[in-house]
Amino acid sequence: MTAVQQPQATAPVVAPPGAIEREFTVKSRSQGQQIVRRFLHNKMAMSALVTFVVLIAGSFIGPLFYGWSFSDLDGNALSKPPFTPGHILGTEDIGRDLLAMLMRGVQRSTFICVIFVVVAGTLGVLVGSFAGYFGKIIDNVLMRVVDLILTIPLLVVILVVASNFRSARSALGVALFIAFFGWMDLSRIVRSSFLSLREREFVEAAHALGASNRRIIFKHLIPNSLGSIIVWATLGAATAVLIEAALAYLGYGVSGSDTSLGRLVSDGVAAADTRPWLFYFPGLVLMIMVMSINLIGDGIREAFDPTQTRVRA
Repeated sequence: MTAVQQPQATAPVVAPPGAIEREFTVKSRSQGQQIVRRFLHNKMAMSALVTFVVLIAGSFIGPLFYGWSFSDLDGNALSKPPFTPGHILGTEDIGRDLLAMLMRGVQRSTFICVIFVVVAGTLGVLVGSFAGYFGKIIDNVLMRVVDLILTIPLLVVILVVASNFRSARSALGVALFIAFFGWMDLSRIVRSSFLSLREREFVEAAHALGASNRRIIFKHLIPNSLGSIIVWATLGAATAVLIEAALAYLGYGVSGSDTSLGRLVSDGVAAADTRPWLFYFPGLVLMIMVMSINLIGDGIREAFDPTQTRVRA
């Protein structure tokens, strides 16, 4: 007779100390907390955010302590190179301090970004919301209008408008010009988001409870589309800065006694060979500003993506 083999006892699997608590903590975090943690753990995005904050803070706080204003003229320092006594980054041909002008340029470019995001964001969200939520005739009409506007080259339209309204070529005017023709892509993003969200159970439950269309759109659907809207806002802000710079190079940017980063770069192009600091310093600041905004936008996009594994919550 053969002996019956007894099954060997296996050692119980013991979880590492603190593993259960960590898993419970991760699961207990809200979606918003997980998004924030994913963004904070993205080193590149955080570095870009710090750089951007320092740049903006320096441009607004620096003029309070710096000895020169962007409009001050120093007749004894015409076209002086960097590290000239009293002028850290030098001066331009009529004696204005370049560092003071850069701080003013960052202020104006930031203002253009904010106006663009607010105006274009509002138009895009409203048009996309109505098209995606109501569908049918409203969707067809609004989207055909968007398609019609998209067939017109944006830069050409802005050039035509700017050339006929030279008195409105302030920072506000340029920002509004860009915003009125820069909301179409956001409307399509919001529309596609609404087309999927309006079939979800919580929307049907809101309908069953008697919620109005306005409440469903603004209290339920738009907050659930906030991730896409925020990503568009960051990337759209960088686009606004670049479009303003292109307009300035073509002679249709901010005019008068005011300035912007785009205008400083445009004015410095002619002097790039003889006075390179007038071109390279504004160009470097413009590049840092746009790159920082783009990296922040990429970080936000990754933070809102639940399938993203590069940055864990």
